[in-house]
Amino acid sequence: MAGRVLGKTLATVSLSVALAYVTVKSLLCRSLPACRNSFSSCGFHLNSSVMSGSNGAKENSHHKARTSPYPGSEVQRSHVPNEKVAWLVEWKDYNPVEYTAVSVLAGPRWADPQISESTFSPKFNEKDGHVERKSQNGLYEIENGRPRNPAGRTGLVGRGLLGRWGPNHAADPIITRWKRDRSGNKITHPISGKNILQFVAIKRKDCGEWAIPGGMVDPGEKISAALKREFGEEALNSLQKSSAEKRELEEQLQKLFSQEHLVIYKGYVDDPRNTDNAWMETEAVNYHDETGEIMDNLTLEAGDDAGKVKWVDINDKLKLYASHSQFIKLVAEKRDAHWSEDSETDCDGL
Repeated sequence: MAGRVLGKTLATVSLSVALAYVTVKSLLCRSLPACRNSFSSCGFHLNSSVMSGSNGAKENSHHKARTSPYPGSEVQRSHVPNEKVAWLVEWKDYNPVEYTAVSVLAGPRWADPQISESTFSPKFNEKDGHVERKSQNGLYEIENGRPRNPAGRTGLVGRGLLGRWGPNHAADPIITRWKRDRSGNKITHPISGKNILQFVAIKRKDCGEWAIPGGMVDPGEKISAALKREFGEEALNSLQKSSAEKRELEEQLQKLFSQEHLVIYKGYVDDPRNTDNAWMETEAVNYHDETGEIMDNLTLEAGDDAGKVKWVDINDKLKLYASHSQFIKLVAEKRDAHWSEDSETDCDGL
């Protein structure tokens, strides 16, 4: 009798959960027109690279961080198959290649010393003086004195081109406006019927790929300041301006960066420079110029690490550096702008 009662109770709970799921799914599909295939498309998380904890990572959590040769070198990573990326998967024969670039070993101000140096005692998982060693994805493991990549194995140990052991923090400002015709009217895509959004893209000097004009956060620097500084340096060539030009530029940038904004993503980035002991994390923030008037007063000019800069139409054909295409997709969905010519709204993945 007790078993039958328990069985009925479980069946009732299961039915309630199922109904709740269908209701939520239906509401999401109606309220989020850009929702497709998964919660990531609705802006709830980036993609399958969401961390599953400090001890391992979800399957296939990073791809570019396992590619060879390592950027700026001929170094080949040890091959890491998808099923062995996670640290939780035992792999006694794992034999990653050791590599730290000469430019990092030279000891520039933005780089840590080697772990083996007696005078270097980093405070991992916390603020270490002016250096932020906390990860946006939570606590990470320390093994043999070295931090361990929370997304899993990469086939390479050391720091590669990255200066910091553990997380290397970046800021990615995504500056957008609506594409308009000569009369100032918003241009809609003929198939999706949605307005076309544009963003400022730069062509990186180091690899030749198009990207968001971001960069590293300086020790002690606030994210908001880094976002504005990086955009000015890479997309407006602020470092080469005269004092008067810099003042005028700062005034326009303040208008843009002081308005409401959307934090698109915080956390680990699937970056080809990542290693088992050093990895990129970013905060991607969207600043939108609704009327286009602010950016009309700013002339795009590539500077610092950027070879070229231009406005780019946002769509699913974009091929961008690291995880930048995924950030841009989230911006399009948040702004209810055109992304794909596939007009079907499919929420079966919810």
